[in-house]
Amino acid sequence: MKVLVIGSGGREHALAWAAARSPDVDAVYVAPGNAGTAREGGKVRNVDVGPGFDSLADFAEAEALALTIVGPEAPLVAGIRDHFDARGLPCFGPTRAAARLEGSKAFAKAFMARHHIPTANSATFEAAELDAAEAHIRRHGAPIVVKADGLAAGKGVVVARRSADEAVAAAREMLAGDRFGDAGRRIVVEEWLEGEEASFTCVTDGEHVLPLASSQDHKPRDDGDRGPNTGGMGAYSPAPVVTADVHDRIMAEVVRPLVRGMAAEGMPYQGFLYAGLMVASDGSVRVVEFNCRFGDPEAQPVLLRLRGDLVEVCRHALGGGLADAKLAWDPRTAVGVVLATKDYPAAYPTGAVVEGLERGVPETQVFHAGTALAGDRVVTAGGRVLCVVGLGRDAASAQERAYRRVAQIRWPGLHYRTDIGFRALA
Repeated sequence: MKVLVIGSGGREHALAWAAARSPDVDAVYVAPGNAGTAREGGKVRNVDVGPGFDSLADFAEAEALALTIVGPEAPLVAGIRDHFDARGLPCFGPTRAAARLEGSKAFAKAFMARHHIPTANSATFEAAELDAAEAHIRRHGAPIVVKADGLAAGKGVVVARRSADEAVAAAREMLAGDRFGDAGRRIVVEEWLEGEEASFTCVTDGEHVLPLASSQDHKPRDDGDRGPNTGGMGAYSPAPVVTADVHDRIMAEVVRPLVRGMAAEGMPYQGFLYAGLMVASDGSVRVVEFNCRFGDPEAQPVLLRLRGDLVEVCRHALGGGLADAKLAWDPRTAVGVVLATKDYPAAYPTGAVVEGLERGVPETQVFHAGTALAGDRVVTAGGRVLCVVGLGRDAASAQERAYRRVAQIRWPGLHYRTDIGFRALA
C-alpha cells in the first residue's frame, strides 16, 4: 500500500512516522512535509503536488493510494474529505459539515447544548454586538475566557485572569477584525473552568469509537502555565488525571453522545476526534473544545507509544469496521517538549540554522514542525520548530530523557518550557 499524509507540521511528521511502521505500507508520501519528513528516509518522502484539492486528488488517483490522512484542520474545515469522496478516493478525516465542530466554536456550543454534552456556560456575539459583549463580560467579571469563533491556529483564546478590562480589550480586537481576521468577527465568551485539562483523542467510523491513549497539553508559552496561549508548548501521555472512572465518564457523557448526535443530524463523523476537557476535582468533565483532527503536540508522544497499526485502523474506520478494532500501547510514559522560536506566538524570525540534530539519546525521537532545508542544513521556518519526545518508565524518567536531548539542540532565539509534564510528577 501507498499512503499520503497532508500537512507540514509536527503532527504530520509523527503521522508519517507511524504510518511507515505499518508492515503493509510500502511508501508514505508527505505533502508538502518539512525538513524532518524529507530526512526521515526509508518509506517516507516529501512530494510537491502543487496547491489545491484537485492537485492532491490527482496525485492520490495517479498513485492509486490506499489512504490519504489529513493532518491539519484548515483543509478539513474547507471540505477536502468531500472533494475526495466525490472522486471515490479514500480520505481519513471528517466532512466539511462535521468539521464545523472545530471550524466554528459557536456551532460546537449549540451542538453540545442540543445533545446535553457538558461544557462551560457561554454566550456568542457578532461583530455588531460589541456593546452587548462588553456588558456581558463586565456582568460576569474575571476570570473569563474570550474565544475567536473560527480557526486561529490554536491561538484564538484569551484567558482574562485578572480583570474584565483584559477580556473587553480582547473582544474589541477580535470583533474589529484586528486580531484574527474573519475568524474573530464572531466570538464566544465562556465562564472560566476550574480543574485540570486533559486531551482525549479517539478514532470513530461514524458509529463505533476506538479511544486512543490519553494525553495532556501545555498551552501557555512559559513555565508555570504563564504567558500567552499558544498552539501547544509540549504534551505527555498518558495523563494521570484520566483515571479509569474519568475515561468511562468521557466516553459516556461526551464522545458517544457526540457521535450519536452527529449521525442523527445527518453528518456522521469519521476521523480523529479530539476533545479538550477540563476535569474537576470530583472527576466530572466538561468540554473546553473539540478538534476535528489529532492534536499537536499531543500526536507526537501518543504516537510514539503506539504499538498497533495506524493505517489499518484508519482504513477500518472509513469502512465502518471499528466495532472490534483494538490498539496496543507501550506502557511507558512519553513526554514531548516543543522547541519554539523567539517571540512565538507573536511575529517571529525564521531562517536560523538548527544545530545538534545529528546527536542522539536512547529512547528519544525528534519530530520536526516549522523546519525547512537550505541546501543540506535544517533551518527554522515556523514558530514551533521541533518536538523532542522521550520515553521512560515513568514521567520523571521520560522528562529527563527528553530534556537531555533538548540540551543538544540549539539555534539563536531558541525558547522552550522547562516544566513539561510537571502535573504528572506531583
